[in-house]
Amino acid sequence: QVQLVESGGGLVQAGGSLRLSCVASGTIFRVKAMGWFRRAPGLQRELVAGITSGGSTNYADSVKGRFTISRDNAKDTVYLQMNSLKPEDTAVYFCNFVTGGTWYPMGSWGQGTQVTVSS
Repeated sequence: QVQLVESGGGLVQAGGSLRLSCVASGTIFRVKAMGWFRRAPGLQRELVAGITSGGSTNYADSVKGRFTISRDNAKDTVYLQMNSLKPEDTAVYFCNFVTGGTWYPMGSWGQGTQVTVSS
């Protein structure tokens, strides 16, 4: 059974940093493209960042230069380093497998991790 478990969220002041982690199990992680998504109150879930199995990355314009996605295949884990956080980054963050190139989510969603940025 494939499972994704996100962690690392919390409450932080504007300008602060957080590092999110997502551990995958039940699949061959190293061959999968992965993405971080977020869902803010009243809005649809959106792609924040993606990383291919080869390490190529893609970012939403709103987070370019502030967020960095990375992966550790030995630990079946994908990370999202978030710096210079803004109140508008407040959302529940999820990870998922994504299709290569188009970055569409493919698997079931985990519980997500809440990120709250205070002004």
